[in-house]
Amino acid sequence: MMETHAALLAHLRGKIDFSESELLDFASFFKRTTIKKRQFIIQPDFTAKYRNYVVQGAFRAYVVGDFGEEHTIQFAVEDWWISDYNSYIFQQPASMFVVALEDSVVLQIDYESEQMLKAKHHKYETFFRIMAERSFAGLQRRLIINLTKTAEERYTEFETKYPNIANRVPQYALASFLGMTTQYLSKLRNTRVQSKKLI
Repeated sequence: MMETHAALLAHLRGKIDFSESELLDFASFFKRTTIKKRQFIIQPDFTAKYRNYVVQGAFRAYVVGDFGEEHTIQFAVEDWWISDYNSYIFQQPASMFVVALEDSVVLQIDYESEQMLKAKHHKYETFFRIMAERSFAGLQRRLIINLTKTAEERYTEFETKYPNIANRVPQYALASFLGMTTQYLSKLRNTRVQSKKLI
């Protein structure tokens, strides 16, 4: 288990002062799963069974509007978590799709196991609380950016903060995440390339 869960153990060490036995106990609740590119791990109308920690690969969470338009809600790459949290936490049907953008490996914990884990030790519950707080803060930052920044500013900020994601995910997915058309994002990128050539 140690080799398979090494990334998760390192992730845990950076958040809470766990002992080695506590780390191993925590990690033992997670199972390794291989996901193929384009495979869905969550779909609307089915309850999200797992909270997913990405060991390798990339994922996209999105919703589909009434007219078939896709809106990207979240990306997740190595050392990130992803699920339809409303569905997972409340154990009700999902509203989002979560799909692998690459062949991927995740560590999954199901809802019942997570409740057992939280009940075992206050440190485990604290870890999940910290994750929830950081997730909420990140969601708030994104909402504020979407309301106050121009499309170009949103792209610049995302590219600066997450260069490994900006150059890794499909352009249409990034455009919908940033709230712009694929054509406009393509135009922005082409302008950047031309500007660099002139320098």
